[in-house]
Amino acid sequence: MQIRGKLRRGVGLVLLFVLALGLGIGNPVWANGKTEIFWDSWGVPHIFATNETKLMEAFGWAQAQGHGDLLLTLYGEARGKGAEYWGIDYLDNDQYVHTMNIPRRSEVWLNAQTPAMRRDLESFAQGINNYFQQHPDFSQPSLRQVLPVTAQDVVAHVHRLLLFEFVTNPQAIASLAGQIPEANVPIASNAWAIAPKQTESGHGLLLINPHLPWGGQFRLTEAQLVAPGMDLTGAAFVGTPVPAMGFNNDLGWSLTVNYPHNVGKYALTLAEGGYEWDGEVKPFDRRSNQVQILQGNGSYQTLQWETLESAAGIVVAQRGGNAYTLKIPGLDRSGAISQFLHMGKAKTLEQFEAAWQQQQIPMFNVLYGDRQGNIFYLYNTLTPIREGRWQDWDRLQPINRSADLNSDYYSYEQLPKLSNPASGWLQNSNDPPWTSTFPPELDPADYPPSLAAPDLSFAPSLLRTQRSIKLLENAPPLTFEQFKQKALNSQMELGDRIVPLLVSAAKALANPIGIEAAEVLQAWDKQANPDSRGAVLFMLWALTIGADKVLGGQWNPADPLNTPSGMADINKFMAVLEGVAAQVKFLYDDLAVSWGEVVQMQAGNFTAPANGAPSNLGSFRVLTLSTIVNQRFQAVAGDSYLSLVEFADRPRGHSILVYGNASQPDSPHNGDQLSLYSQNQLRPVWRSPGEIKAHLEKEEIL
Repeated sequence: MQIRGKLRRGVGLVLLFVLALGLGIGNPVWANGKTEIFWDSWGVPHIFATNETKLMEAFGWAQAQGHGDLLLTLYGEARGKGAEYWGIDYLDNDQYVHTMNIPRRSEVWLNAQTPAMRRDLESFAQGINNYFQQHPDFSQPSLRQVLPVTAQDVVAHVHRLLLFEFVTNPQAIASLAGQIPEANVPIASNAWAIAPKQTESGHGLLLINPHLPWGGQFRLTEAQLVAPGMDLTGAAFVGTPVPAMGFNNDLGWSLTVNYPHNVGKYALTLAEGGYEWDGEVKPFDRRSNQVQILQGNGSYQTLQWETLESAAGIVVAQRGGNAYTLKIPGLDRSGAISQFLHMGKAKTLEQFEAAWQQQQIPMFNVLYGDRQGNIFYLYNTLTPIREGRWQDWDRLQPINRSADLNSDYYSYEQLPKLSNPASGWLQNSNDPPWTSTFPPELDPADYPPSLAAPDLSFAPSLLRTQRSIKLLENAPPLTFEQFKQKALNSQMELGDRIVPLLVSAAKALANPIGIEAAEVLQAWDKQANPDSRGAVLFMLWALTIGADKVLGGQWNPADPLNTPSGMADINKFMAVLEGVAAQVKFLYDDLAVSWGEVVQMQAGNFTAPANGAPSNLGSFRVLTLSTIVNQRFQAVAGDSYLSLVEFADRPRGHSILVYGNASQPDSPHNGDQLSLYSQNQLRPVWRSPGEIKAHLEKEEIL
């Protein structure tokens, strides 16, 4: 046994030496216990380390270099000290963070980590601190006051992101409290997994395609992390130490947002001294909160308030004799970072499932593929075992007894999941699990009705889901290029369904402006490419009406991919079309103005014509838009990290991080990938030493 161990160590040193020589390094620094970061020409760090803690330290260093300002902002916000550091604009966030008890709970979560995971977290934080210490002029003094970053800051940021931005969020809580919430940028995603029998190469394929806001806590950063037992390429949320989505030498996975309604929303009856509970009056638990608010003259103002907690969760509002509470799932599950790390290290489907069986991550659909040819879907959720339907649990529930609460979650074995369907493909576009392949193989009748929406009509973007299924249904075996073209498809399902009706009605009415609009729409390719003409007219018409109000009738389970159909109010809609057509001509001097002239993308110092459309128009390729000057539109969310993986003997990929792999204002990689995305291009993912060397921008030895 001793000899075998020595042989293993010897082989490991030889492999490290070979890798070092392959990168053209004169002295293999691994032999001296060093860590290397090779930055490629797109600003992606490829990190090679002799152990996991050094890998985490280097990843912290790399994130500080590419995202230093954002990192410090996110950690300051997760501490609930934004207003203390930067003034009253951050007060709402600080109140939310403290009311939800994130700073105190993150300390509990940190103390619950295994010794190995805690070392990883401390090393990641130390890497960030090391970068700032060695670059004293990097970032603004107002941001540097957050330093030093601690492992608890990292945990608090992950805690805030997972439970208080994904599972619930300030807008949802404001709505429950009866306040008018701020506009909420949609969070969505696409993912596909294709079995080898559906590809020309005989290799499985995977699409990773989250649709997220392009800034703040949802910003992603791409990296390759290599250490003994791991060679992982993927995208991590800035400030987190492990990719949330990606692939290694054996397998890969993607996540999409699901809507499990796993947050309990309750109405307690107030009584003198507390609230009615189990036939008695139970006092609230009271917690004091305090923040400092920086004033314009440099002084501070103190704000104090009290948070009430009950057996049914935290009190977010009191009104009309009731206290409204939220019961957040997963507050006792501190191992999400560790679970992501185990996923990245997995080599088989069995090991990957073992990571998810830990049930530390509170939500998300999971799509998976591997070199063995497996594809796999999981509807993951931490949902309390409870009666009723999924629909019921998005509404306030009156409650006054402990018997109506259950602290036990549905087990992993009870969750909907599907391996290797007969169709040879899996998809999710935020729809319920029952349409993960088509014809469906999962039956909602086999699962508790409170777990998931009962059918496709509840999909948050029904038209996009229908487009996703149509792109895969009955397709011949795909080449990698065909797979890419399908993934980049911007054809609008709503356009396909409604434009023929609009054209016929406009010609029948015979009004000149209507006929002119009909001719533009008839010639339109139904896509949202930069040169698509007619897309602007159609979008403005649909958004004026309300895209979800255009189609007539209801979704029909007998025709699930083509309903609803028809126009809900043809006379009104034709009048709107004529009015919008006149407006388009006035604003842009051309009724057939191109999509890219009106809709733009911007990041850093880069701008490019947009390619993609809002999800509610039925485009698989998604950009969420906001109005800017001169009656133009700009993307603020949507496609962010888009990666196509082929599970060859050594998996290969083509990817894009649309807004670039840096957020520092002066970085050349802040926005440098926009033009690729605009032109329907992806970039190869360089993973081997030779590829990295051929595209090396700079090298760092830590």
